[in-house]
Parts: sequence; structure tokens; C-alpha cells
Amino acid sequence: MGDIKISVIIPVYNCEEYIGTTLKSVINQNFTDYEIIVIDDGSTDNSLNIIKSTLKGCGVRYKIIHQENAGVSVARNHGIEVSEGEYLVFVDGDDYVLENHLSELYVEGYDFNLTRFAKKHDNELFKSSYFNQSIISTDDFIRKELNMEILFNFFQLAYRADIIKGYGIRFTPGVVYGEDTEFALKALIFGSRIHISNEITYFYVQRSDSAIRTTEYRRFDIVPIFERLANFYRINGKNNLANLIVYTRIPKAIFGNMIYFFYSCYGFDEVMYVMKRKNLFSKLERFRGDLKSKIKIKLFLSNPRLYYKLWFKYKNSID
Repeated sequence: MGDIKISVIIPVYNCEEYIGTTLKSVINQNFTDYEIIVIDDGSTDNSLNIIKSTLKGCGVRYKIIHQENAGVSVARNHGIEVSEGEYLVFVDGDDYVLENHLSELYVEGYDFNLTRFAKKHDNELFKSSYFNQSIISTDDFIRKELNMEILFNFFQLAYRADIIKGYGIRFTPGVVYGEDTEFALKALIFGSRIHISNEITYFYVQRSDSAIRTTEYRRFDIVPIFERLANFYRINGKNNLANLIVYTRIPKAIFGNMIYFFYSCYGFDEVMYVMKRKNLFSKLERFRGDLKSKIKIKLFLSNPRLYYKLWFKYKNSID
């Protein structure tokens, strides 16, 4: 891997409005010895030309890969294959990072390094979880995520490349929602420690054109992803984590996304129809987690329509 400490992998599809800002933020780091790998996933706009003109003469090593449109998972996997860095860092083509992003993410001796992020939506800013420790075991971190005790996104981590490549961890092609969470939670079981920086260095920009309506009911697609992850954990001797997924994370994801759809003004009958068609009620019944969630789920299952009416009347008190 030579002297390249970090490979920054950036998938791009029709991001002409944003990719210039993204690339400039990655170029202007107070860090050296890194490479930028941009994978153009068959863009039909001017993205590829902007990528070439922005990176030309930038002073940072870079690779530009153009592939036929195959989706973000295939693009990221392509970037992993050609990367040469000691750590892998992922940035989306419409987000941006601060100048200390890579310097905070490069801490030798750890399997993973983590910084915080902020999600920007219109004029609102939502910050990811603050940690009271600078080092956490991967097992503890996974448990916090599966119990939904932390707000986490896969791009917060720098991944040791030999773990990703040595264990063949890849993004699942064809999956359009939750593939990044699956990738991170698979990779984490093969390490032992995460170094944590509480600096906010990544800005995830949620565009108005990516609102929930454009994704229909894809939020429920996280369920088969977690089922696949539970099987992966069992195969690798992590039965306790697999059970945590089945009996806590999946039911919480179902219930939380159901409430999200109600907030987004989806009709009760429509949401119930989709949940029945996807066989989500039986999976919701498995919940064995905290008492507060257990009471809410039990009340809902006993009379979904009544629960919805009460929720609608007292939105901020029972959800």
C-alpha cells in the first residue's frame, strides 16, 4: 500500500450541482499521504467533466473510474478494489467534510476510527451522538447501534483496509436502502477497538428532492437487511448479537419507521396494508427490549387503529 495512509472513496451519480464542493472539501485537508478515488456510476449530466476539471492539478493523488450505471454499492466496491490506503474512508458525492476530517480519522493502532457528523436539512442541523469515551470496543459499539442508543452512519468510520479486504466485506449490490449500515456492522465484528473523536467533521446534506415520498416504503427494506446481518453474525459465532437484531433492532426499526410514515402523512390503511404484505406484524411481536418500547408496541398490536387515533391526537406524547 506504499505511503498512502487513507483512500477516500467517493461514488457519484448525477451530482453536477454538488460534486465540485464535495471534491474541494476533500482536497483541502490539513492531512497528507492520501488518495481520492472517484467512481462515476454512469452519470448522464456534467458530473464527470466537473470531476476531471476539479481534480486536475489538485496536488492530491487521485483515480477517476467511469462505470456503466450499476448502483452505489457496486461503485463503492469498485473503489475498494483499486484502493491502496491503509484505511478506507467514504464520502458521498453531495456531502462535504471539514479540513480536519482525515486528520481526525487517522489514528494508528486502531481497527476503526470515528468522528461525528451533522445532518443538514434546510435550515435545521442534527448532530450525531456524543461519546463520553475516546476508545470503545467494537462489541459495545455494535450493541449501542442495535439498541438504537446512538445516531450512527457508516461514513463516520475509517476502516482498516486489511480487515475489509481480508474478510471480503463488500456492499450488497442492488440494495438501495441500508446497504451502508450492513457494511459497517459486518466489518466491525472483525476488529476490536474504535478510536473516537467527538469533532464534527462530516456534513450530510439531506436535499429536499430526497424526501421520504421519493423513496415510498423503502425504509421497511431495512428489515431483510438486518435479517441477512443476523444470519451473518450466526455464521461468525455472534449469536448474542444475532438475537439482539431479531428481538430488538428489527422490531424497533419496524415500529420507528411506521411512526415516521405517519408523521409524513401516509394514511393508516395504506401503512397497515404494506406492513401486512411485508409480514412485519409477526416480526414486531418478537420484541423483547426495553419496557417503554415494549408497552408502546403491545398497545399498538392490541388495537392498531385505536393506537393510531391516540397517536394522531397526542403526537408528541406517545410516539
